[in-house]
Amino acid sequence: MRVVIVGAGKLGYSLAEYLTHESHEVIVVESDENRREIIKNALDILTLGGNGASPAVLTDPDVKSADLIVACTDSDEVNMIVCMVAKRIGIPQTIARIRSNEYTGVAADEFIKTVTEIDLVLNPERVIAQEISHILLTPFALDVEDFADGKVRLFEAKMADQSPYINIPLRNLSLPTGLLVAGIFRQNRLIVPHGKEMLQTNDRVFFIGRSQTVHEFEQNQSTDLVVPKVERVMIIGAGRIGCYLSIILEEKGLSVKIVDKNLARCEYAATLLANGIALCGDGTNIEFLTQEGVAEADVVVCLTEDDKLNLLLALLAKHLGAKRTIVKTARAEYVDLMEKVGVDIVLSSRLLSVGEILRFVRRGGVVAVSLLEGSKAEAIEVVIQESNPLAGIPLRNADITGKCLVCAIVRGEETLIPNGDTVLLPGDRAIIFVQSSEARNVMSYFEGR
Repeated sequence: MRVVIVGAGKLGYSLAEYLTHESHEVIVVESDENRREIIKNALDILTLGGNGASPAVLTDPDVKSADLIVACTDSDEVNMIVCMVAKRIGIPQTIARIRSNEYTGVAADEFIKTVTEIDLVLNPERVIAQEISHILLTPFALDVEDFADGKVRLFEAKMADQSPYINIPLRNLSLPTGLLVAGIFRQNRLIVPHGKEMLQTNDRVFFIGRSQTVHEFEQNQSTDLVVPKVERVMIIGAGRIGCYLSIILEEKGLSVKIVDKNLARCEYAATLLANGIALCGDGTNIEFLTQEGVAEADVVVCLTEDDKLNLLLALLAKHLGAKRTIVKTARAEYVDLMEKVGVDIVLSSRLLSVGEILRFVRRGGVVAVSLLEGSKAEAIEVVIQESNPLAGIPLRNADITGKCLVCAIVRGEETLIPNGDTVLLPGDRAIIFVQSSEARNVMSYFEGR
């Protein structure tokens, strides 16, 4: 697939890098010569200089023949214009990053979709706020992903010494019906599990199952995965993400405090909160944090624009008694490092946005893609096509054993947790867990290549 990326900022660079590794043909348009040279030399791809919204660029033969155009410049308006013109000249699919509060909300979303015909409006701040809220509302989880319109949920949990699930073969594990182990991360290595595999202390384990089963599993206090229910959240950073997150959490009944040293941001955040508190102060000030009750917070979420500052804030909050910490980082390579030094959960804003875009790039009925563990693994939701060579045969006979795990199948209103005798049928929505390095090969089976 030929993909044109307009804007070589952080998101544009990350997307170009990921798509290049998947052997897609990538063209980047960037007006800033320094940015253009950096991405050209680092990724060895075709780059074009100039304004991505100009007729000269959009009518360039290399751009005009694209299958998909992704507009991710710093200007929402430029991104919308790029996508609108791209549709007019025949580019089939368009994605625009739109971040301003003026273009958010149900009415604004519908207006943009109807008038501009943009296929996907990407708001990275909203995406990461929703991801954090999912994690907070599933207390024992390090990561949470929903599939098939919420019918299937995947969550990640860390095995403690006292866990009843360690040192028992998976085939003998006493899990609720409708829940299974999809993958295991052990010492930075992904294991696609089999019946003889046993969970070990400190393993990061991905469970998947029917959403109702996961909810019941969460409520079962006999499991050692469960941590106390989140009731009080302190958010440091009243930018777009912090504001989106505070609104979501208040709607779910949580107590919210949002902290920022910028008075204007605090005043704006205060207008959004019905019961929460916006505090103007320095999140690195120990006396300030102590007075405002950081030790009583169930979770401290660090959402400033500075990755290093977020790490410092999280470690400081932990030192002062906060029970859990969540950090947002732009750089995926920081995820492992931050977790090793004591941050409980680290989320890469770029990877979450890239995952949203990947389902447009991949063929074969891909509905959703979630990048896990710093993009080391993927959970993919795919609709089984009539031409799929895997349709109509038992999974045990499919030539994908050991490469991936078909974790769940949604057939109409029914959610199935498959075994070796399960047969995929056209129209099924299958959720697949796979190592990222194998994703392209595995998807070739579902695309019929």
